[in-house]
Amino acid sequence: MSDDRRLDVLRAIVQDYVRTSEPVGSKSLLERHQLGVSAATVRNDMAVLEEEGLITAPHTSAGRVPTDAGYRLFVDRLQQIKPMTRAERTAIARFLDGAVDLDDVVSRTTRLLSSLTQQVAVMQYPSLSRSTVRHVELVPVGGTRLMIVLIVNTGRVEQRVVDVGRDLTLEPEVVAQLRALVNELTVGERLSIVAAGTAAIGDRVVPADRALAEVVLDALAVAADEQTEERIAMAGTGNLARVGSDFPTSLSQVLEALEEHVVLLRLMGSMASLDDASAVAVSIGAENPYEPLRTTSVVATTYGPAGGLGVVGPTRMDYPQAMATVRAVAHYVADILDG
Repeated sequence: MSDDRRLDVLRAIVQDYVRTSEPVGSKSLLERHQLGVSAATVRNDMAVLEEEGLITAPHTSAGRVPTDAGYRLFVDRLQQIKPMTRAERTAIARFLDGAVDLDDVVSRTTRLLSSLTQQVAVMQYPSLSRSTVRHVELVPVGGTRLMIVLIVNTGRVEQRVVDVGRDLTLEPEVVAQLRALVNELTVGERLSIVAAGTAAIGDRVVPADRALAEVVLDALAVAADEQTEERIAMAGTGNLARVGSDFPTSLSQVLEALEEHVVLLRLMGSMASLDDASAVAVSIGAENPYEPLRTTSVVATTYGPAGGLGVVGPTRMDYPQAMATVRAVAHYVADILDG
């Protein structure tokens, strides 16, 4: 029973410190929470929590603040992520449904996450290498040029214009047959295996059209292997300025780390490797593998197999609210991109 009571005390300390940013003393705990025990018992529980490294005294005052380990235990012992209200879910859906293209989806998502959590919002653009083909269109654009349009399940559109060495505006039936064959073999397939999966196309076209098919396949392979699409979008870095005192080291180091998109891509990738697509990963303080971000916490999840999103902020974060918001927004983003 004492362990459960101490967990209640820790939970109360975390909640009060997140709300007030002031060290929490036993007197304020008794005033704000129905702990059902005496002041002496609360002080004893706080002493045990401090011995266990879950809370600490920032200075000589009687107040205590949670440590990274304390936040970790708090997060791990959450019985469940509190669901968002119907009004909150409706507002999210309405805001994101207004997006007109992928860039708008990403922009709206980061702005929404930042606004709802008051943290820095980070979103990875859908990765082509982890996307699947929705449709391939072949469009003669004059002379010997052919436009190849690759549309993937996340809504990304890649275009390539290639010289095929013949005027296909005069051969619409050839274009139609090749288009049908390419889509038959690629739709629903991961882009990472498209090149290998379409190698047999050359055997299914007449000899006179094999050179044409090879040009189209080469262009698709280039699109599938493209690496420059790995991008990150951010919003709300100004939120960190409001809580600059929460960072024991220079806030500028955190901001510089956030500008390193390679670091964020790796961070999103490592945290988004979740067995449960609806799970939310939380990395707290020193748990972060990148030194400049070890004064921050990251809450992230996936919005499907193609990318991740989340928020970055101080360890003094409202974890239940951030986790619920990240999960809800990811759900709506996945629905929009899969729709």
